[in-house]
Amino acid sequence: MDIKNKNVLITGGALRIGQALCKAFAEAGANVIIHFNKSADAALRLSGELGGGGKHRTVCCDFASPEDVASLCSRAGRIDILINSASIFQPEPLTSENADGIRAHFEVNFFAPLMLMKNFREQLNGDSGCIINFLDQDVAKVSSGSGSYSLSRKALRDATLSAALQMAPQVRVNGVAPGPVLPPVGMEHSRMEQTLKNVPLGRPVDLRDLTRACIFLAENESITGQILYVDCGQHL
Repeated sequence: MDIKNKNVLITGGALRIGQALCKAFAEAGANVIIHFNKSADAALRLSGELGGGGKHRTVCCDFASPEDVASLCSRAGRIDILINSASIFQPEPLTSENADGIRAHFEVNFFAPLMLMKNFREQLNGDSGCIINFLDQDVAKVSSGSGSYSLSRKALRDATLSAALQMAPQVRVNGVAPGPVLPPVGMEHSRMEQTLKNVPLGRPVDLRDLTRACIFLAENESITGQILYVDCGQHL
């Protein structure tokens, strides 16, 4: 797919990895739709920074609200590429996690992107499209302490593979599973020393490597049903 002048909806696009994705796709010539929930100022500021004479825009949606999610695609306008990068990360062992925490992870990390995939395909009206779902490198193993966060990511992994089969040949669906890219929110000054001890390459994932992987998956029309680990080997 030639992504130049294609419309790409990037969920969670106002901050962190989502922001880097917006910048990379805009630089590659795509028209970026920046989804946000509570980060309106950051989304509007990013839209202005991307330039493009108004070709980029923002859209608000609360992924904890099924009604809000159901209308997102229609409010966003025509979409050619969907990147599900929004998530919440509140890891806690299943033995101590409460029901509200479990529901929150599944609403945002699984149900919302699943419904967006379905609605995205419908709005294509028979044209071809591309979906990239952000996962986590720990979908490759059993997690001892991540609870429903890990389970919600694994559910989306399985949905990614099922959708790749069921939505073909109209829509290609792939997943990206990052490793340590940025420190967690609230720990911005952390150097992630403890985490990096278990990473074969011994360093964080370069944001540019992550964004280039997504552009590669969007452009390569022979790839679908793949989970691409961009994690410096952490899943091993």
